[in-house]
Amino acid sequence: MLLLPPTFLSGVTCAAACLSGMVAAWGVFCVRGSTAVPAAIWSVVACLALAVEMGWRASGGLCDPAAAAAARLAVVSLSLCPSLSLLGAKRPQHGVWQLIVGTLAVVLAMPAASALLMRPGSLPAVHLLERCFMPLLVLVGWMNFAGTRRAAAVTGVAAAELLLMRGFLPGAALDGVASDGAAPAATAATIDAIAAVLLLGGMLLAAVQALLSRAGRANAGNAAADRGFSVAAIIDPPFLALRETLGAAWTLRIAERFDTVAAAHGWPCRLRFGGLESVGVPPETPSGLAWRRDALRAFRALVRRFVSDAWLARHGWLPVAINGQHAEPLA
Repeated sequence: MLLLPPTFLSGVTCAAACLSGMVAAWGVFCVRGSTAVPAAIWSVVACLALAVEMGWRASGGLCDPAAAAAARLAVVSLSLCPSLSLLGAKRPQHGVWQLIVGTLAVVLAMPAASALLMRPGSLPAVHLLERCFMPLLVLVGWMNFAGTRRAAAVTGVAAAELLLMRGFLPGAALDGVASDGAAPAATAATIDAIAAVLLLGGMLLAAVQALLSRAGRANAGNAAADRGFSVAAIIDPPFLALRETLGAAWTLRIAERFDTVAAAHGWPCRLRFGGLESVGVPPETPSGLAWRRDALRAFRALVRRFVSDAWLARHGWLPVAINGQHAEPLA
């Protein structure tokens, strides 16, 4: 098998990580107004950390296996922050939650700092619990988006994370991250390059899907006008956009809360993972049509824990007229 020089492969990985960081920075702009902004910022930080590590390797540094393993553990710890950040993405505690996310990253990277400061030249002593927790957190992040349109993108990112943390998986040897021999080092650099390409591919796919969704929202707005601005036509665009932004965990929670209120008030609708569904026959009397306005207000009250009014307006939340009266959902 022909292996390219490790420094060249590290340079390729560094370039891919830099491009991933640029895509993640664009993602920060795309999710503005939502509680997913901190997760997007963590993604930028993680990509830049990987770029710094691989740039250091490309310049001939990190030849010592102990230093290489310590640097990689720090990068892996940061890579887990975005998925953990989304687990606490609800106002008002989403800001304080980032302190917990940062603390976890420090705790996960503590074996690297301990090895460098207290046992120079030795490999980080990563506990078995940490070795099991890191891939588990990757799995949780993947499951959060596995049922959404971002499934392929998040699969690429999750595979990249697992490849980058291969030396810290249960039963793995830390010297797989960097070795003194030329052939093992080239193999490790090749795996890192593959991981970086998967990372970049997943993030680019997510970016393309976001652009296509933006175009789709315009078409959905026209379709909503054709259907007379039904409740489903107003709720579905922002709800599905929120599903692609925060994942399944919080989306299902919102649907559960909405369905509880709908059942208590007898509304002929239920909020499912794929959008609003009709249940039973809606009342036709003028007084009975008030449920539509109440349903819109209930949905907005729930999603306002995660997004701003400006975000809602960008994702298809429109003012409507119900029963001859103007009902402004943003009011």
